[in-house]
Amino acid sequence: MPSSDEVDRIVDAWTRERPDLDFAPLQVLSRVGRLSKHLDRARRTAFAASGLEASEFDVLSALRRAGEPYQLTPKALLQQTLVSSGTMTNRIDRLVQRALVERRTDPNDGRGILVVLTAEGRTRVDTAISELLAAETEVLGGLSVLDQERLAGLLRKLSLDFD
Repeated sequence: MPSSDEVDRIVDAWTRERPDLDFAPLQVLSRVGRLSKHLDRARRTAFAASGLEASEFDVLSALRRAGEPYQLTPKALLQQTLVSSGTMTNRIDRLVQRALVERRTDPNDGRGILVVLTAEGRTRVDTAISELLAAETEVLGGLSVLDQERLAGLLRKLSLDFD
């Protein structure tokens, strides 16, 4: 394992130029940011293998995780994907055009709409999640299972304030 990485070089340079500041946060968060870029690239590749964009995967995976009959209200999709209502409407429109989801009238509320995963949407999201897990396993390949569990716990602890 290398004794230093690019973040170490960046922190060393800043420490030399600004010895009055504590650069400890960069040691963690700059690495998280850099890893995020690698993960985004791995995710784009995994989703592309299924013919999906990351934003489409977000919607389809929320529907798939809902379980049979794989349907949610647009409001529930908003809550799970953390996007604006206009953005969600555009995503649903694109997915409807691609026959990956359908809009149906809510039988319990004639004014309400349900977004329903189609068979093709289910096939695509199932393929995408398999590809994603393979890519993410590769990203984490340098860590033991125990290290992965520790890292997951620390990141969970850090992210609780944001959820």
